[in-house]
Amino acid sequence: MDFTQFPRRRYLNGPTPIEAMPELSRTLGGKVNLYVKRDDLLPGAAGGNKTRKLEFCIADALEKGADTIITCGAVQSNHCRLTASWSAKEGLDCHLVLEERVAGSYKKEASGNNFLFELLGVKGIKVVSGGSDMMGEMADKAEELSALGKTPYIIPGGASNATGALGYAACAEETMAQLNARGLSIEHIVVPSGSAGTHAGMVTGLSGVNANIPVSGVNVSRPRDVQEEIVYTLARELAAKLGLKTGVDRKDVVCFDRYVGPGYSIPTDAMVEAVKLFARTEAILLDPVYSGKAAAGLIDLIRQGHFPEGSNVLFLHTGGSPALFAYLDTFR
Repeated sequence: MDFTQFPRRRYLNGPTPIEAMPELSRTLGGKVNLYVKRDDLLPGAAGGNKTRKLEFCIADALEKGADTIITCGAVQSNHCRLTASWSAKEGLDCHLVLEERVAGSYKKEASGNNFLFELLGVKGIKVVSGGSDMMGEMADKAEELSALGKTPYIIPGGASNATGALGYAACAEETMAQLNARGLSIEHIVVPSGSAGTHAGMVTGLSGVNANIPVSGVNVSRPRDVQEEIVYTLARELAAKLGLKTGVDRKDVVCFDRYVGPGYSIPTDAMVEAVKLFARTEAILLDPVYSGKAAAGLIDLIRQGHFPEGSNVLFLHTGGSPALFAYLDTFR
């Protein structure tokens, strides 16, 4: 795959580690060998997967002469934190539109990412009700800022368009190179599936390098059929952008939706168990919204015998641990 044809900033300090998780594997019965790809260790204020996507999105913004970034997310959005982080690094203004997906959940004085938005110098925050037209809200903000003489650039939620998803096609290539260098065979990869860019990028990238490793997404919000179509549509757009001759097969897009619980960002007992297990066996911090629920799915699939005995399974850790500090009551 040729990524040189796209504008790209260089935010990464090299590949993120792939680590064995022997203690967690033993705790879960020892029938599956667990590994983790540590994208929680990516650069940016407290790290996380969106840094890979923002390498391409912010490069595109700068090439277009932007001086202001507008993006959106939930009230404790890791994507918004990282967009604010790299905007600060690039000397760009950053404006956020936050969606209160759970009524009353936004608190200006909250800890976690809310506090970091302030610390990172976000220029403006608009809070809208759940179900709002987020692209419309961002377009309105762009029009308002343009009238003030600014040159805004809109990055969609999660940086999950074909430009942002390039970051995870590149991650798939990086992952395969690491596995080849170590002589490590992976039979399955499990990823969080939310705004779809990470999931679509991994599926497309693995197809592009002929990895033949199945990927399962664990949903954090939508029903399975809806999420799979969103991921597949984006994967097809990304494959076309990269000029891949093989494309992506619909059967390669697989999601599990039974770990969402009552709704997006609402805690579940399984998520709490997963966060505690990762912390107490491998000293790895998950987040309560994405990686925590994806890990809950991973753990349940292992317990159900979904993966053949002896399988090597890789979990993609997308980061987000600052959000834990907004959920203290859930864990205490």
